[in-house]
Order: sequence, then C-alpha cells, then structure tokens
Amino acid sequence: MLKLENLKKYYQMGETVVRALDGIDLSIGAGDFVAIMGASGSGKSTLMNILGCLDTPTGGDYILNGNNVNGLDDNQLAAIRNKHLGFVFQSFNLLPRMTAQKNVALPLMYSGNGYEIMEERAARMLDMVGLKERMCHRPAQMSGGERQRVAIARALVNDPGVLLADEPTGNLDSVTTHEIMEIFTRLNRDGQTIIMVTHENEVAAYARRVIQLRDGKIIKDHETN
Repeated sequence: MLKLENLKKYYQMGETVVRALDGIDLSIGAGDFVAIMGASGSGKSTLMNILGCLDTPTGGDYILNGNNVNGLDDNQLAAIRNKHLGFVFQSFNLLPRMTAQKNVALPLMYSGNGYEIMEERAARMLDMVGLKERMCHRPAQMSGGERQRVAIARALVNDPGVLLADEPTGNLDSVTTHEIMEIFTRLNRDGQTIIMVTHENEVAAYARRVIQLRDGKIIKDHETN
C-alpha cells in the first residue's frame, strides 16, 4: 500500500543543512497498525507530514497505492489527501460553531454528494464512534474524548485507505486515552490501516508494529506481539 525508498528531507538553516529525514526505507501494508516514535527532532513529524502529502521530500520516492507521489502539484496532492488519507490531530481541529455532525460531514463537501447523503454518512460515522446522541452538540459542549471521537469520525467519513494520527491522545487523560485507543484497535481489526505518531510507550503498545526514529533514520522496526 505504501512504500518509501531512500526518502530524504533536508532543510537549509543558514549555513547548516538539517537532515530531518536521511534515507528512510519503509513499507507499510494494507491493514497494518504502525506507531512511529522518537525524541523531539528525530524526524517523526516530518515523516508524518510527507506520508500525509502535507509536505514533499527532498529526494527519494514515496509510492502510495502503486503511484509515485513525488512531483505531483498542490491540486493533485490535495485530491490524494481527500480521497485516500484521513487525519486525526492532537488538537482535534474542529470548527467551534458547527455541530459534531456538520464537522464530520465537512470532507464530503468536495465529493459531489447531496446534502442528505452527507448528513446520513456523518451520522453513521458518529454512531460508529459512540456519539449517536451527541450529533447536534458543538465542540464546546463536549469533553476532550468526545471531541477526539468526532475527529476520528471525520477522518473516516471518506473511507480513506490510510488513517494518520498525530499524537491523538496527547491532550487526554489516561482513561480517555484507553477509550480512544480501543476505537483505533477496533478499526484496525476491521481492516483499517493506521499510522500513528506518539511519544508514549503505553499508546504505542496498542499498535502491531513500532518504528523508532533517531536523527532522521530508522533505528528499530519491530512487531509488538
């Protein structure tokens, strides 16, 4: 499903070249659940941005579903993000004046579906994450865990091949973290491919595979169970 070959991302900072990613080789298959870990500055956020087509590499290849993403223009990258990728962020990124249902339906605005179809699918996604009774609530009326569930439902509404989660439990307490990770586990059991950045070993343990980065390189890639 996803393959990186000698992927590099360099930044010029004055006279210094920062090698954020320095020759990454990585394959992730359909149905995998991968946690990416590493200290601050290890390259994990840069890697996630490239996987999510939010940034482009300096060198190497990124193959997604058999297609080389390198060289695509902004419109083509946006189309890939909307069709193939779903995003869950630490800060939820919900629109405060919209209900949960309308927040979840947002990605469908570019799909050409009618309003009723959009609302029905958004309602179905919210039901799947246990928020059927909270569809008409706005983010300010919800707990952090509920807001993250809305974000997960929104990420899944276009049926993406890959779900990308960047520190999805970073703003949550331990009980809510467990609830959110149980949702990810259930989604993965049902076949959803998940790639997650986290700095917490307890969260990474939910994944099937853990990749550790240091100084822009993979130093360890192992199965968790």
